[in-house]
Amino acid sequence: MPKITFMGAGSTIFAKNVLGDCMMTPEIKDLDIALYDIDPVRLEDSRMMLENIKKNTGRTDVTINAFKDRKEALRDAKYVVNAIQVGGYEPCTVTDFEIPKKYGLRQTIADTLGIGGIFRALRTIPILEDFARDMEEVCPKALFLNYANPMAMLTGYVQRYTKINTVGLCHSVQVCIPQLFESIDMKELIDETMYDIAGINHQAWLLRVEDGKGNDLYPEIKRRCAAFLKGEAPQYKSDWDRVRYELMLNFGYYITESSEHNAEYTPWFIKKDHPELIDRFNIPLDEYPRRCINQINEWKEMREKLVNDKDLTHNRSREYASHIIESIENDHPYRIHGNVQNNGLISNLPHNACVEVPCLVDRAGIHPCYVGDLPEQCAAINRTNINVQLMTIQAAHTHKKEDVYRAAMLDPHTGSELTIDEIKAMCDDLFEAHKDWMPEYK
Repeated sequence: MPKITFMGAGSTIFAKNVLGDCMMTPEIKDLDIALYDIDPVRLEDSRMMLENIKKNTGRTDVTINAFKDRKEALRDAKYVVNAIQVGGYEPCTVTDFEIPKKYGLRQTIADTLGIGGIFRALRTIPILEDFARDMEEVCPKALFLNYANPMAMLTGYVQRYTKINTVGLCHSVQVCIPQLFESIDMKELIDETMYDIAGINHQAWLLRVEDGKGNDLYPEIKRRCAAFLKGEAPQYKSDWDRVRYELMLNFGYYITESSEHNAEYTPWFIKKDHPELIDRFNIPLDEYPRRCINQINEWKEMREKLVNDKDLTHNRSREYASHIIESIENDHPYRIHGNVQNNGLISNLPHNACVEVPCLVDRAGIHPCYVGDLPEQCAAINRTNINVQLMTIQAAHTHKKEDVYRAAMLDPHTGSELTIDEIKAMCDDLFEAHKDWMPEYK
């Protein structure tokens, strides 16, 4: 009986996707689900929701239990799914946006890189260290499936500084081709497309894209994207993806994660001296707080549909977790893209970086695949992000303010907008604002 422990189970919709997927996979037999969250109300909501799905799928071999004790939730787990967000929307996410804004630094999502991603990592890593200590005691052989952002920083830290077997998972690879092809009217090719993707989380590159006959689709993709940016193809539903088109046309390859994310991973799009770029590339500043507010306002109606619907069902999603568990439990080989320690997999990126590469899964676990060199321009852009990730990981380990300053100085967007003195002052304001949510930095 494989036990799956879900950390941050109050994330009800995501728990539905991951654990609902597992229940919709009959090959995962005799499933024991353990839920843990620090919010007892949301924890119970998720338990009730999953019980409804269980009833309607007829899975009598599934047990679902909610735990207030973290260690007991983890005890004897074979798989641990992490979906926590430390500090929530209020006060921490609000702070991550409002303090930088006082210095003239604007952000869109702020959960993966930049000043928001750095401080989100510094708040979250101490909790993951607690998880790892508990796991080393009560489920030392468990596979830790990290879904929380900032993906590369959190996953990279656990992989480097704990003994826990860890892979980071994100759905940006799975949705890359469908979103791109649907936006430029090539959706009829989605199912037959063959592709290669590798890089780092949220900045992995579509290195090869071919149709079922082996024909290179990039020339047509680039032609359509260039036409849209020139205003010559208004029929394409692409207004949300201008940043990625611009990056592809200048650097040769399409990126997996959305334009609102990638706008803040580089120094070229959000610039206070060039406000016209915001409209030109349709960049949604303050997008993540806006989403949070909408989700909070919509939760009452959503809660009724998710928690109290006795007829609730589920369709298997694109998330990798259930496929990984099915593969390991039944020795059914499956290909995913996982976030793992580089160790030479991508030969022109730092060996200690956390990279996103193809991985094969079977009963022996997850096997990352060798990629080789990325195109040099792609590796160069990745390195600018990896610099921030590695420096943040070091800061979380040393608890030194100077390491946090350096991470922020190295960030492409922050460094292009603020002076060194401004960056240090902004970090000091964030240290003070987040002092109840993270260890002391000296």
